[in-house]
Amino acid sequence: MQTVEDIKRLIKSDEQLMLILSQVQTLCLPDCWICAGILRARVWDYQSGFITKTPARDVDVVYFDPNHLDYDFEQKIQHDLSVENPSVKWEVKNEARMHTHNPGTEPYTSTIDAIAKFPETPTAIGARLDSNDQIVLAAPLGVSDLVSMIVRPTPFCAESEERLIIYRKRISTKKWQKRWPMLRFIEA
Repeated sequence: MQTVEDIKRLIKSDEQLMLILSQVQTLCLPDCWICAGILRARVWDYQSGFITKTPARDVDVVYFDPNHLDYDFEQKIQHDLSVENPSVKWEVKNEARMHTHNPGTEPYTSTIDAIAKFPETPTAIGARLDSNDQIVLAAPLGVSDLVSMIVRPTPFCAESEERLIIYRKRISTKKWQKRWPMLRFIEA
């Protein structure tokens, strides 16, 4: 696996991911994607030759709506998704307000802008279904690190020592190398 198209084929062949994408599509939220860990884990499992995929326990849903910044609305969506699919821990975030969680960050301009500012490059990926039920992939930093199993801070994260501390803490606590020993970690 090397390209965006390869990743799309992988997603399309994954019944659970397609169900999740379908559920998220029905929300009709603006600029809405599943992102981060679930996609990263699926690619890393494939690249590592795992027959058994990492189960989708956590699914991040991100969208961008600057006109509706209500945290309770996000919680309601999370609750509704959990009722529909209780085997998954859903996390729903409106990226129009999430810049406040990153030190020294200007407001994001879109969901893809926010994804580009995630802590590490292989996590900076999103997927959704378009109106024709075709998979659309957002990879604002490309997919090279993801498919090469390289973990490094995103350029945004590397700009500040404060953000690099967040990156280092994630690397330390996630313990990804236990499941994927082929990973290579690169410091900024």
